[in-house]
Amino acid sequence: MIYLDNGATSFPKPVGMILAMEDCMARYCGNPGRSGHAMSMKTGEEIYKSRKSIGKIFNIDNCSRIIFTLNTTESLNIAIKGILKKGDHAITTTMEHNSVLRPLKALEKEGVSFTIVKCKKDGSLDLENFKRGIRENTKLIICTHASNVTGTIMPIDEIGLIAKEKGITFLVDGAQSAGCIPIDVEKMNIDLLAVPGHKGLLGPLGTGVLYVKDGISLCPLKQGGTGTLSREIYQPEDYPEGFESGTVNAPGIIGLGYSARYVMNKGITNIRNHEEQLIKRLDEGLRNIKGVTLYGPSDYKNKAGISTFNIDDMSCEEVCDDLNRKYGIACRGGFHCAGLAHKTIGTWDCGAVRVSVGPFNTKRDIETLIKSIYQISKK
Repeated sequence: MIYLDNGATSFPKPVGMILAMEDCMARYCGNPGRSGHAMSMKTGEEIYKSRKSIGKIFNIDNCSRIIFTLNTTESLNIAIKGILKKGDHAITTTMEHNSVLRPLKALEKEGVSFTIVKCKKDGSLDLENFKRGIRENTKLIICTHASNVTGTIMPIDEIGLIAKEKGITFLVDGAQSAGCIPIDVEKMNIDLLAVPGHKGLLGPLGTGVLYVKDGISLCPLKQGGTGTLSREIYQPEDYPEGFESGTVNAPGIIGLGYSARYVMNKGITNIRNHEEQLIKRLDEGLRNIKGVTLYGPSDYKNKAGISTFNIDDMSCEEVCDDLNRKYGIACRGGFHCAGLAHKTIGTWDCGAVRVSVGPFNTKRDIETLIKSIYQISKK
């Protein structure tokens, strides 16, 4: 199988990550922060090591402000619902995932308003248009770093400066960029960063991260046991324990820590360059196939490792099924949990085929895909 669905989750995973998780479960997997015995303490130490590793990737000095979650969706929900209250306003874009749009829609019932700024047909954002959406009561700016539909890279640096000048909290969805595109929370003026552990960071499924900048106050999304202040019935709001109620996914977090160090050793800039070259070749090949429509930006410097396309007179699901059954290629067709993004690029009625590369894909994979799409298109 040629795996080209890394936008959903990365594959394969580093062998060392699997061994690190196995070692945890086989030798010392106690409940961290709940007991004083050696197994519990060892697990806590390894989880702290993972926090430090995540901090280095994103230039986060205070790793206690790193919260481990189940996925980016949980991270975004904690951030959005922890910041916005009745009377507040948020601003976002039409290229966002439903993990942003649906929490905002749910908060609308509680008196929160929001503006969705329309992007251009290639998924890019007009900053002047974006600025016009800001109001006096705008409390939160939310923007994806790279679209999960077109791969369009948003001007995070510029938006971060706007947010800083206006005194507005800035939340970045790094689902398609963390581990693939350099992110520096200080240089980019990011207040809140939500990322998955299982995509570009190459960690296991069921892991995610939320970074909360010092000085940003959040209300915990859930309440329960934290291992701290156990005699109190009120939920503590200290970091990170107050936001990690219940037993954490220790083997997964430890595996994520290993993968984070693996990505750092490989070099995020090197990964970025590799994926950019693969997507460039793929797009060149697709443009030369009659009947194929390619979406998203044409400038590869403004595009993550994602290509989205359709073949005339074929549904995207049919194309993906042919690629899977006849050619052994895994990709994804449909609306990618981002309906407004498809409306923006003109695929609201049909969806599209998405190819998303990873650090383990090769030029041969891409050449095989191009030939397969050409053969399918001849139908």
